[in-house]
Amino acid sequence: MTETATTDKPLVSLSDSAAKRIAEILKDEDDDNLMLRVSISGGGCSGFQYGFSFDDTRSEDDLVIEKDGVTVLVDSMSLLYMGGAEIDFVEDLIGASFQIKNPNATAQCGCGSSFSV
Repeated sequence: MTETATTDKPLVSLSDSAAKRIAEILKDEDDDNLMLRVSISGGGCSGFQYGFSFDDTRSEDDLVIEKDGVTVLVDSMSLLYMGGAEIDFVEDLIGASFQIKNPNATAQCGCGSSFSV
């Protein structure tokens, strides 16, 4: 699945800070084939929650996002809820975390890890 198959706007984008942080994390791993997988599952305080894990296998239906030498995978079911989203890495006074700026979310919890549509 390519990002530009149906539109000039990426289906899911990756910020510069997220790509940089993913590269830093992967540098400490002992596997050059690892990619970050972002997924959505039921749960959390708002109905759906984001998941982040490492994976060394791409599925045929994965959206593949490549930026600055890192690869992020999003499965087709999660993509239904993430179209137009940006994966970002934010550092502030509260701490540092990956955040999904999702235009499909109608509400999200205070920590930003779960949402509803």
